[in-house]
Amino acid sequence: MTNRHALIALGANQEHAGTSPLQNIMAAIIGMVNCGVQMRAVSRFFRSAAFPAGSGPDFVNAAVAVDWDGEADDLLARLHSLEKDLGRKRATRWGARTLDLDMIALGDQVLPNVSAQAYWRNLSFEKQLCETPNDLILPHPRLQDRIFVLAPLCEIAPDWRHPVTGHTVAMMCDALPENCWKTLSPI
Repeated sequence: MTNRHALIALGANQEHAGTSPLQNIMAAIIGMVNCGVQMRAVSRFFRSAAFPAGSGPDFVNAAVAVDWDGEADDLLARLHSLEKDLGRKRATRWGARTLDLDMIALGDQVLPNVSAQAYWRNLSFEKQLCETPNDLILPHPRLQDRIFVLAPLCEIAPDWRHPVTGHTVAMMCDALPENCWKTLSPI
């Protein structure tokens, strides 16, 4: 398998064993390097309002670009292991968490296929609340909707192009409503 760039979004809004959300994000970045992930770029850190609004304390968010020459599921397993090591519990959808590592993209790979990716990308908010995919969906189906993912990605991969929609990260960021920017600030 050839080496591909992977884009990963990081978020945290709970302490873990006395460490702050910002420290958890930094520990995750170091953990990725320690488990064989080659770091290419790291965005600034941002503070963002919890999503959905009112669901918890503010988040610390960032994004990284890495090189990965393995399968998507193998990278996802490493990310989930890091989350667990830093106290992540998957009790509530979109709940507060010590660490959230979302694989946003792996090169131009579409998983599991174009129609499934489109289904999850176009899912209504109401259905998002109760439906979750059983498979890894790449690119991440909510990518285009989330300022807390797009703003950090815009710093490190503005020209990455969604393999289905054709939109770049910069284009998706520019398409967000102006009021989104009020929920985000650099740390």
